[in-house]
Amino acid sequence: MRFLITGGGGYIGTTLIPYLLRKGHKIRLIDKFFFGKNIINEHKNLEKIDIDTREINQDHFKDIDIVIDMVSISNDPSGEKFQESTWEINWGSRIKCCKLAKKNNIKKYILVSSCSIYGSTNHDIVVNETSNANPQTTYAKANRKAEIDNLKLADNDFEVIVLRLATAFGLSKRMRFDLAINAMTLNAINSDNIPLMRDGTQWRPFVHVKDISRAIHHFCEINTKKLDSKIFNVGSKKNVCKLADLGQIVKKSIQQKNNKDKIKIKWYGDPDIRSYNVCFNKIEETGFKSKFSIKFGVDEILNAILTKNLTKTPDTITLDWYNQINAFNR
Repeated sequence: MRFLITGGGGYIGTTLIPYLLRKGHKIRLIDKFFFGKNIINEHKNLEKIDIDTREINQDHFKDIDIVIDMVSISNDPSGEKFQESTWEINWGSRIKCCKLAKKNNIKKYILVSSCSIYGSTNHDIVVNETSNANPQTTYAKANRKAEIDNLKLADNDFEVIVLRLATAFGLSKRMRFDLAINAMTLNAINSDNIPLMRDGTQWRPFVHVKDISRAIHHFCEINTKKLDSKIFNVGSKKNVCKLADLGQIVKKSIQQKNNKDKIKIKWYGDPDIRSYNVCFNKIEETGFKSKFSIKFGVDEILNAILTKNLTKTPDTITLDWYNQINAFNR
């Protein structure tokens, strides 16, 4: 198949694109490459276009079968710092992309969204795709607005699929240490502390970046016209836990692998009102199941750090890197 992928030069894209290329697909990638244009190796089936997705035009949709729209200002702190850009990119540019895909007779458009749209829920409730959204941040609100507006464009000839990702984790070529599991692992190794936002009772779902790639590919390959609904949570029940329990999982995994016996939980911040325990039955009914556990992700990051193949650099903290780019461009 021939894919148009927006925002593929980041944490997820640098895992997804090599995965799709290994499957024999052709890719046209649109990205500003804030983390470097060479972060994804050249390939005969890969075309890189260095533009802001707000400048996308119908020429980019020529000879394309499926659009995977994953561009975004990619986390809550960055969304709050750059609110105008977050709305323009996470909502505006993705509306434009979806409309152009439909205009150019693309058959399937996949919007990569987030389980953060569930926001703050009762701790006793397990939310699913029919639950009310309750986004708490600019990032989540812009994602939800893109979901609503793009799903309205769907018809018998144009499919719109929404994939709500659990919080990502795991090793990636464009590594992020501002994601919960990745950050906990790094801190436990370097400082014997695991940072946890108070009060630890908040629920979070997690999904490995490799499973995200597998899920996106899964929905490209299956016949989604037969599906009654077009919104899917991406993750698995085994990787849903309270943050306090997550800290213990990370602590135990590192102690087993690295013989550390003094790792402590370090609480910080005000109590986090975001809490969402998410159900993933619907995606599993389509034949998809996540493979990679939290322990697997911790172990691979631990091994990469201990073998000196992975270190914390300025571009591994998204907001810090955006701030540097913003300051440079002034």
